Amino acid sequence: MSLLPIGVALCLLSCLGSGIVMGLATSKAVETVGRQPEASEKINSILLLGLALTESTAIYGFVTALIMMFTM
Repeated sequence: MSLLPIGVALCLLSCLGSGIVMGLATSKAVETVGRQPEASEKINSILLLGLALTESTAIYGFVTALIMMFTM
């Protein structure tokens, strides 16, 4: 029995985690802008940087899973 599907599933956990974290970060940013609308420019730039880094983690996990599926 191959352990490849388990390894692929573990790689794809980063995609799941990234989705959850991105949702939480966005909700907190919206909540903060609701409290302090004058700081929305700064919050928006910090949020976009954080979402980009989080999304790259999801992409790395997805690419690793694809490589594992098609080369092993």
